[in-house]
Amino acid sequence: MDTKLKNYPLGIYTFSEIIERNLFYIDKTGYVYDITNKYKYVFLSRPRRFGKSLLVDTIQCYFEGKKELFAGLKADELEKDWVKYHVLRFDMSSIKSYDIEGVKNKLNTMLIEYEKIYGKEESEVEFSDRMIGIMKRAYTATGKKVVLLIA
Repeated sequence: MDTKLKNYPLGIYTFSEIIERNLFYIDKTGYVYDITNKYKYVFLSRPRRFGKSLLVDTIQCYFEGKKELFAGLKADELEKDWVKYHVLRFDMSSIKSYDIEGVKNKLNTMLIEYEKIYGKEESEVEFSDRMIGIMKRAYTATGKKVVLLIA
């Protein structure tokens, strides 16, 4: 363990940046390993400004198989396979509108970005059909389940 004083990652919410810049990080990756290996669906609730974005980003890096970021952390001890999954992340904090049309527009923009990667069928018009289509195509591409993160 590095005994030098580390800078605190003020305003940094990405796991990779904290690790790559060798900033102060309290290792929660053992918990990440536990919840991702024991449960199919997980709902985590935390108060505002309590580390949700960083935790979700850590989970995303874990499911994307970014083993190098976890070197020296608890998940590196526990995980043996480091399987890479397709991760679909919907960051609801980026939605600044409180009206239904604003929310729909932002979600539509998020879906369009994933459709650029995974494609879209003409019959997929409704949000749910589009989402299911993206997940099916991502699964078909690798044969691995798709991870859906909503933050």
